[in-house]
Amino acid sequence: MLDIADELHRWVEQGRDFAVATVVAVSGSAPREPGAALAVDGDGTVLGSVSGGCVEAAVYELCRQALEDGRTVLERFGYSDEDAFAVGLTCGGVIDVLVTPVRGGVHAAALRAAAFGEAAALVRVARGPGELLGRALLVRPGGVYEGGLGGHRELDRTAAAEGRAMLDAGRTGTVETGADGSLCGRPLTLLVESSVPAPRMIVFGAVDFASALARVGRFLGYHVTVCDARPVFATRARFPDADEVVVDWPHRYLESTAVDGRTVLCVLTHEARFDVPLLRAALRLPVAYVGAMGSRTTHEDRTRRLREAGVTEPELARLRSPIGLDLGARTPEETALSIAAEIVADRRGGSGASLTGAHTPIHHDGPREPARRTGSPV
Repeated sequence: MLDIADELHRWVEQGRDFAVATVVAVSGSAPREPGAALAVDGDGTVLGSVSGGCVEAAVYELCRQALEDGRTVLERFGYSDEDAFAVGLTCGGVIDVLVTPVRGGVHAAALRAAAFGEAAALVRVARGPGELLGRALLVRPGGVYEGGLGGHRELDRTAAAEGRAMLDAGRTGTVETGADGSLCGRPLTLLVESSVPAPRMIVFGAVDFASALARVGRFLGYHVTVCDARPVFATRARFPDADEVVVDWPHRYLESTAVDGRTVLCVLTHEARFDVPLLRAALRLPVAYVGAMGSRTTHEDRTRRLREAGVTEPELARLRSPIGLDLGARTPEETALSIAAEIVADRRGGSGASLTGAHTPIHHDGPREPARRTGSPV
């Protein structure tokens, strides 16, 4: 639900009633992941998607029904060999969808937090006793929470702890937990949706490739920074798609700015005076990705210089250079695509190989990018 928080928050502000269908669980091949949502308001307006179109008509009707009767339901959709025309996922997967009417309360608070870029986790009962289905609480950093799962304090504390752990990791997904004694110890499935600020992409080098990469990075949902020491090149006019343009020596900026385990660093300068001090610092940071542009000859020279500067072999093993996947790229846009493809493959555990004729999974199991403000496209 939080993946479309900007639009849904506007619906809340406008006083519109709506129902939200959220993907709770996925097995096999399915187009969307847990947390993906479709919303329908009282006028029949639709936002979002849960399946890329396969079962959306049926989900739409479930949302309309939830608006009428105010009930939360959990529905499973899968492919049926016996009835090829049955409502289901033609790709062969199975998804569980939680459909909930939203009329203020904790859901509205969660949407507001996500829309304004605040860190928060929405925890909902996705599977369990009927009277608890869809109950929700909102967890803030530090574990403070509001709302509740039906008046069961021990369950609330357990859910808040699970929500905080997922929020700290910036993850969205489900967790299994036992209920408290008043519920006879029956297990529950909790859906935890984390909303955290957009991950950062820092592009070093104010070159034409950087302009194309800034566009692609923003499309993928990154907060994009372009940094270069040369003020004549590092201008807002040259990089309108970047969220910020910084004039500073790359290594000095990197040492002074905040990064985390989701940050990707793309070094496009391919000049030793910039690259060596920058990469020496970058390869020692707990970031998700470090890539550097240049020919194989440039890479060999850069690697030699980095070793001389004290960079260790385990640190060098983290460097993606030459940067990007082999797409035969020529233009800045094609090169940006190859870099972005490598970042996605690295994040999702993909091989980068063609799917045609391959026997590898199309959808890899792995950490999902946390929900974030949708001002940046996914």
